Amino acid sequence: MKNNKNILHILSAIAVIFLLFSCQEEDQKFGELTTPANLSVAFEIVGQDAANPDGDGSGFVNFSMSADNAITYRFDFGDGTGNQVAPGGDLTHRFTQNGLNTYVVTAIASGTGGVTSSTTIELNVFSAFNPIEVKEALTGGLSSSKSWYWNAAVPAHLGVGPIDDVSPIWYAAAPYEKEDVGCLYEDEIIFSMDENENVTVELLNLGNTYFHRLEVEDELGLPNPGEDQCFVYDTSGVNGVQFFPSTSGIDEATSTQTSFSIANNGFLSYFLGNNEYEIFSVTDTEMTVRVLQTEPSGFVIAWYQKFTTTPDGGSGSGDCSGLTGDTGSGSNDVLVWSDEFDDDGAPCADNWGFDLGTGDGGWGNGESQYYTDRADNVIVEDGFLKITAKAESYEGSEYTSSRLLTKDKFEFQYGRVEVRAKLPTGGGTWPAIWMLGADIDTNPWPAAGEMDIMEHTGNNQDVIINALHFPGNSGGDAISLETPVAGVSDDFHIYGVEWTVDDIIFTIDGVPALTYPNSDTVPYNKDFFLILNVAMGGTLGGTIDPAFTESTMEIDYVRVYQ
Repeated sequence: MKNNKNILHILSAIAVIFLLFSCQEEDQKFGELTTPANLSVAFEIVGQDAANPDGDGSGFVNFSMSADNAITYRFDFGDGTGNQVAPGGDLTHRFTQNGLNTYVVTAIASGTGGVTSSTTIELNVFSAFNPIEVKEALTGGLSSSKSWYWNAAVPAHLGVGPIDDVSPIWYAAAPYEKEDVGCLYEDEIIFSMDENENVTVELLNLGNTYFHRLEVEDELGLPNPGEDQCFVYDTSGVNGVQFFPSTSGIDEATSTQTSFSIANNGFLSYFLGNNEYEIFSVTDTEMTVRVLQTEPSGFVIAWYQKFTTTPDGGSGSGDCSGLTGDTGSGSNDVLVWSDEFDDDGAPCADNWGFDLGTGDGGWGNGESQYYTDRADNVIVEDGFLKITAKAESYEGSEYTSSRLLTKDKFEFQYGRVEVRAKLPTGGGTWPAIWMLGADIDTNPWPAAGEMDIMEHTGNNQDVIINALHFPGNSGGDAISLETPVAGVSDDFHIYGVEWTVDDIIFTIDGVPALTYPNSDTVPYNKDFFLILNVAMGGTLGGTIDPAFTESTMEIDYVRVYQ
């Protein structure tokens, strides 16, 4: 009986399945297929008249398409920009290839069921827009190519802000902030220009793309990769670049007035769902662009991206001389000097000298260390400059350390200084990254002027001091500010100063700290030189921990922009 019941259950199940399939087959209906008919296309070249048969040079053409039974329309303009949807059949397109060019335009009308009708037209369009200086900066010139990389070393190399502003006031990436992502800073963007002044671009990203947007199915046909993640997406291939005048209304002081689009949904490394970029600035070595992104809510925001021709993300050439050979632009955005500390051994003698001794001859502050140039106290190792303070008897002192300076080697007036460093620990330690007026030998302190880019004491851990010393405001009366910064001895931070004829702005990880107006009444309108040191005790270092043995300040790089 048990076996018979099981057989009945199985037969019943089969019958139910048969009925379900039968119902499904009976319910299936196919929609009606309608092919668009009587397709017609009209166009008007803007500015066309007897004197200008191919237009006024703007490159604009107004198109209109209609067809019976059509539900959608789109155009392929034959200029490498790809298919563009035309709501209602009307669309204005700008042809940007310089000079007089012939284009074969395909008009496509779609009916129900995906059935299409199409036709082609041929037209000549004249475009007078040819930003040759921008093209040459991007590519290196006719029949040339140039590679661009993320300028990861500078603050706000990636940022976002409102479209009615010209800066990333909502978010600005700190130097190397996206390094842990693993794919963004590896990207290489190659712009090329042929003998006819046509520009193309190729993005090499090793098969991985950094996505910000969550919804990329429509744009690229990909599943949701998640927010701010690398995703396997191959961007290999060369795409055309079309240039056109910017329409943002941003003035010439901020923008080059030039924008460009990349064919086939191409983009510059970081996918934001838009392939049109406005060039804010471009030189032979650095570029800043702005791209607009429409959020799912319809709200539009502006993203800013900075690129450099330096392969390692803006870290400079590594040349021991420190000098890059570049001329400052006046806007503190061109790297003119750097030490990347790439070569193991003693610090580069072309860049650095040493103050030796205790400083009791006038340049000390009552510290307890003896400054040396020994490898025990200063060495370049594993890509870092390491300045180590030690508890040891040496030349009558109980501690040793090192103090490096660019005096008589590199001195400069105005610029942006950035130093990426991790600080020592221990009561009594007093590391500093600072600058003195180059006339210090004939114009003694404080008249020469002092700028303290970073001071720290182990007795007040995780607090950074910025200060200015000059007559009337020096020593304990200096213009100064203390800023809490977590993990200064555990993590690297970027300590900087933006120094212009108008202002002196100290920054920590790109965020302004102490700000002071420059003027003719203070000694900050002349050459200064850089100093790196770790002192022990003294007027600011204070009491030295009796258990102190040694600790090191590590510096990844020192860079000066003008």
